This record gives sequence, structure tokens and C-alpha cells, in this order.
Amino acid sequence: MTRLVTTAEVRASLIEGREIALFDVREEGPYSRAHPLFAVSLPLSRIELRVLDLVPRWDAPIVVYDDGEGYAARAEARLQQLGYSNVAQLDGGLDGWRRAGGEIFIDVNVPSKAFGELVESTRHTPSLAAHEVERLIADKADIVVLDSRRFEEYRTMSIPSGTSVPGGELVLRVQDLAPRPETTVIVNCAGRTRSIIGTQSLINAGIPNKVFALRNGTIGWTLAGLELDRGAERRFPELSADARAAAQARAQALAERAGVRNVSPETVSQWQQQSDVTLYLLDVRTPAEFEAGHLPGFRSAPGGQLVQATDEWVGVRHGRIVLADDDGVRATLAASWLIQMGWRDVHVLDGGIKGGHLETGPRAPRHPPSPSGTIATITPQALAAERDQTVVIDLATSPRHASGHVPGAWFVVPARLREALPRLPAGRLVLTSCDGALAHYAAADLADITDRAVAVLAGGTEAWKAAGLPLERGVPHSLEEVDDVYKRPYEGTDNAAAAMQAYLDWEFGLVEQLARDGTHGFRVL
Repeated sequence: MTRLVTTAEVRASLIEGREIALFDVREEGPYSRAHPLFAVSLPLSRIELRVLDLVPRWDAPIVVYDDGEGYAARAEARLQQLGYSNVAQLDGGLDGWRRAGGEIFIDVNVPSKAFGELVESTRHTPSLAAHEVERLIADKADIVVLDSRRFEEYRTMSIPSGTSVPGGELVLRVQDLAPRPETTVIVNCAGRTRSIIGTQSLINAGIPNKVFALRNGTIGWTLAGLELDRGAERRFPELSADARAAAQARAQALAERAGVRNVSPETVSQWQQQSDVTLYLLDVRTPAEFEAGHLPGFRSAPGGQLVQATDEWVGVRHGRIVLADDDGVRATLAASWLIQMGWRDVHVLDGGIKGGHLETGPRAPRHPPSPSGTIATITPQALAAERDQTVVIDLATSPRHASGHVPGAWFVVPARLREALPRLPAGRLVLTSCDGALAHYAAADLADITDRAVAVLAGGTEAWKAAGLPLERGVPHSLEEVDDVYKRPYEGTDNAAAAMQAYLDWEFGLVEQLARDGTHGFRVL
């Protein structure tokens, strides 16, 4: 029987600090156009791929909603089948939230972005306009430009002369990059949030240099008519002992100011045995360091990205978070920001990864067991030989589909597969996804509602590519408008000026929205 939770009950949990996971189970595209502040995007299409890491506790309170499409009921049932015991639907869905007076936000990772705007508004974080920075670069002034995004984003487009230093690394590595106190440090990202947080991180840490954010990041640079670099490879250097020591001293002072608490490995082990608090174990070092050796049970969550997009790692608001690194600097910095963002139960692991048994390599996302049954698989080679007798359905996201798929494959959003079925050509159905995992879950559901033969491409589209078979690009075969993924105006190099300006205008209004919403619990140091 469906259980309903009201908007007032959800808001009370958020305000009072009680655990709650609020999931928007539509695709990311519709989600990005309207959702509550702390709603996390968890499309029905991809529940199996993401939920076990987002909600590691089986009886954590979960509320799902849609906007009248019928996805919430299906998501509730699916979560219960997976083993979650405390699942409800939001009464009235998104429209019910609106009618109850709940504030509606657009875009993605909104809590982090709204917090960044509040930081700038409260602390008056210093910034320079694009033309001012360009003039300093042209004059060969004593400056360093530090790009606080992920390296992959930096390499796509960057400020001329800029060096890639992801935000979580700034405090640790700034002394090696700007050893003279007279050097001015300029921090940039694509838009605003990581520039603001990166700049304020250095100020909060007490570095002696002047620090400025590049106002509006690469978007501001582009709108000013300036040229960006493409394919830059400048990265931070190897960390010196002096820089580490200075960063540790600064982190210790920041921990005292922010109220960052440490926790022993023994206590964490006890917490892992508890069933009444949702626990997240996150390693905030770089992905390369994580893969070289990390503690069992920890996930890679580079500190700058964790602060920028907390909802991509943590699905339960007011859950417990334990952060680890190797010397306390990056974990303390990330913890200081999470505390200010209203997370009341954040801890830094004493000693970090030192002294513990370490695992190597990447940590794969946790997935439920693959459905058992009689779903057939087909190898890439066999599918290539039988293409004329099969209907291939690709369940990857539209960007992944467009980048390369089995020729002739139909792009179908998994949550809409049953509605698409009658409109697809006759023939045996072969489902594929990036690595085949999602296709297996979808095939089990599909086999229950159709008499048509159903199979899964073994290894998914990645196996097809690895076999050297041809790919088709774009989205030439779709039954409906492609709207599953939000195109971010601050990523890539083909964004319209109007979209970039609209994005900035939206960010400028977030502080007022926060005040109207009233659920955030943010407090800026």
C-alpha cells in the first residue's frame, strides 16, 4: 500500500535535522527545470545503478516524487523490491510541493551552487573581471591562475596560462605554485561556484597572498569576447614537504574555527555496525591517489567536487559523513565547507589512510545482483551477423548514445521502455547499455510484459566497441524528443551566449531563493 508524505513533513525533516532522502525520479532534463532545493535526481531509469551508494542504509527514510507521469509509484515499488523498507511518495508530487508553497529551483547541484552565492554575499569574496585578468596576463604581472575544476574540464577549455588545481587541492598545493607572498592568486572555474569556494578556501586558510576569483569563470571570459585555450595540460607539481607542512598548520587553525571534529578508526568501525544512522565514507584525495591505495568501504569523492556537487555522493540529507585523506588537509577543508552547508555530523578520520589495510584500483559503484532468470545474451560478433533480424535498443543516456552506438540502435529512455515497445519495429529485441548492467535489469522487466524474444548484448556497447565493430553517431533513431539529460551551459565549447548569460542571471538570484525556501540550514563562517 502506498504511503504518502506531505510537503510540510518533508520540510520539517529538513529544518529539524532529521534524515531524509528526497528523490526526483524523472529524467535529469525535466528535473533540471523544476525541483525542491534538496531533491536529488535519481531517475527511475537508473535506480539500480545509483541508489545503493546514495542510500547505504536499508531503512533510511526515502520520499520519491514525479510530476504526474506515474514514475513515483514504480520507483516506490522498485526500491521496496531492492530491500528499502521506509519508502513513501510525496503527496501531490511536484505540483503538491508547489501548491503547499514550497520553493521551486532549476538547474542541478543547486544546494552547492546556492551556498556558493551565499558565501560570496556574506564574505564579499574578492573577484576580478575577465578583462582585468587578461590585462594582468598580458602585462606578465606576478600572478598565478589556478583552475579549480576537474582536469577533464580544464583540458576542454581554460584561461590562458592557467594551471589545473582542482578545488580540493588548492590549500594543500598553493605554496608550491605561489611561493612568494607578493604573487597574486586568481582562481577560476567555468561559472561561479568553484571560483568562489576556491578563493574563499584560500582566504579562510589564511594564506598571505592576495586572492581573487575570476568573476563568472570561463563563461565571463567568453562573454567578454576573449579566447580560451584548448587542450592545455598544465597540472600542479609534486607536493613539497614545506608546502605540506604549511598547509597542515593552516588546516589545523581552520578546523578549530569551523568546528571540524576528528574520529578514530575504531569508532568508524563501530558506526559501520550501526543500523540507525546513514553513514558515508568518502576519500577526498585525487582519483589517482585513491586508485593507488584506499581504505576498504571508502568511495572516491575529490574534495572540490564533493563540495560543488554533494548530492552526487550523498543522497540522505543529514546523514553522517566521514572524510579521509593522507595528512588531514583536504579532509579538513572539505569538512569545513560541509559543516557550513548544514551537515551536522561530519568527521575527519584520524590518521587518514595511514596504517590501515589499503585496496587498490577504482571502486565500482554498488549494484544489486543481476536479475536471475532466462534472459539470453548475445555476443557482439553474433549480433553483428544477425543485425537484420534484431531490433537493438540502447538504454544509455543520450550523450553517451550520440557519442557512438550499435548502428541502427534505437535510443529509448529505460523508464519509457514499456510505452515505446508497441512503436518499435518487429523482430527480436536486443538491449544494450554502456557496460550491459542496466540492460540486464531492464530486460528482466521487459520479459514480464512482452512475448517477443528478448536478449542482452554481452558486455554492452563497450564490448561492441572493443570488438572493433562499427559505430553510428548522433541520435538518428528515437521515438520522442530527446530530453533525458540537462545540457549544462558551463560545460563544452558550443554554448550559446544567451544560455550562458541566463545561467549567470539565475545564479545571481539564488540568495533570495534561499531566503524564501527556508530549509537550507547554511551558516557561513
